[in-house]
Amino acid sequence: MSAEEFKERLSELTILDIRTPYEIEDWDLGGIQIPLDELLLNLELIEKLKNQEIVIICHTGLQSEIARKILQKRGFTNLKNLEGGLEAFLTL
Repeated sequence: MSAEEFKERLSELTILDIRTPYEIEDWDLGGIQIPLDELLLNLELIEKLKNQEIVIICHTGLQSEIARKILQKRGFTNLKNLEGGLEAFLTL
């Protein structure tokens, strides 16, 4: 998902923020917060969202793409990666 579309739809999106708590202190958009390195241990927190649209965010979009692939392999069907991450969003 582009940063522009993300900005337009922000209020209606389910966000999965995979940054660390330290990184989230700098810029918190809300949503579900599960650091990438804890994602597999905490799948039960998002299991009920398996078929809903989820936008995964991180700082640059690289780690969120990894998280998207992990969740896709576990049966999540409607995942989006914020292209360019928060870095792209904050430069709009």
